[in-house]
Amino acid sequence: MQTPWEYRYAHRTQKMKSSVIRELLKLTEDPAIISFGGGLPAPDVFPVKEIQAACTHVLEHDGAQALQYGTTEGYLPLREMICRHTVRYSVEVKPENVLITSGSQQALDFIGRLFVNRGDYIVVENPTYMGALQAWNAYGAQYITVPMDEDGMIVDELEKALRIGPKFIYILPNFQNPSGATLSLERRQRIVELADKYGVPIVEDDPYGQLRYDGDHLPSLVYLDSKFRCDDGCYTGNVIYLSTFSKLLSPGLRVAWVIAPEQVIKKLVQTKQAADLHTATFNQIVAYEVGKGGFLNEHVKVIRRVYKERRDMMLETMEEIWPAGTSWTKPLGGMFLWGVLPPSMDAAEIFKTALSRKVAYVPGSAFHANGGGNNTMRLNFSYCQPEMIREGMTRLGLLLRELVVAN
Repeated sequence: MQTPWEYRYAHRTQKMKSSVIRELLKLTEDPAIISFGGGLPAPDVFPVKEIQAACTHVLEHDGAQALQYGTTEGYLPLREMICRHTVRYSVEVKPENVLITSGSQQALDFIGRLFVNRGDYIVVENPTYMGALQAWNAYGAQYITVPMDEDGMIVDELEKALRIGPKFIYILPNFQNPSGATLSLERRQRIVELADKYGVPIVEDDPYGQLRYDGDHLPSLVYLDSKFRCDDGCYTGNVIYLSTFSKLLSPGLRVAWVIAPEQVIKKLVQTKQAADLHTATFNQIVAYEVGKGGFLNEHVKVIRRVYKERRDMMLETMEEIWPAGTSWTKPLGGMFLWGVLPPSMDAAEIFKTALSRKVAYVPGSAFHANGGGNNTMRLNFSYCQPEMIREGMTRLGLLLRELVVAN
């Protein structure tokens, strides 16, 4: 007799759904399809030679340690390097404030596991990163969505959300996934002030912060919170900060980090011990070897140059080809821009026809925590070569022209 597994799943699995992006990637394995769907870094900027050299060095000099179990907190020299990097751009932290995770997605899951009870509210941007929603849906989270414009979360709408008493505010201030928007300095300061007023912590997710192509660097929320509370650049602990090596070195290494108060790190360590004991020791030491000599500072310049060219090609083609009635964001950095169609059009329905034209994107409804966004789409510009971007965006633009006329 076969076991009826569907009756044995935990109740929390009822809110678990497959990632729309992961499912789309299966559909777009056809090499003839030009895909703007995945949030993929460009493989041609991966530092293959440097990683290869680091692997050889690690195996020759630290092989026994690299192939052994490690501490849950993470490889200490790597955590110390992250602390040095952090003090350059934001606040002074200690290794005790840092936990290495297996990608930022694991960090999001751990935050949900640690903080979210069924029915708890989380404030999110609308739209927001679907990976965070996927992580927290399993723990029964509810969402208070705050609308966005080209300057990020509309802060005038935030205070109403905070009066409900959410567990935390989740925000991607730099070149947001999916919209590409960047939170203005004025709004960053106001969010920190409101979070303090209502006693609500902030989870700042910053995977793209170094991928700026235009304009000046803006201070992080964790830095602004420290300045708001004290003048000596101390880490005050109202902001949990996440970042990753996935966009600078390689997503395949699965090395990311959390900066949080020591008491929170201790609880996250317990959470991680139950999940996977520790992030792969070998991967951590390789990431440290590649990054320790200042290589990343130079390598990120290459990434910025390549991605800027691709972003510009996407924007240029959209200006030329896309029909009246459509609009899009003009991101200052990152990997994505956001397309908005006329209200009567459904991007998920159009996707089926787009696939027949050998072009793909992610329908925007997946990024809306409480529904909506049917006429939106996320477009990734980092992965494809410029000539493929032009061809793919031309195909998509011509299709949209046909549909706008038909409507």
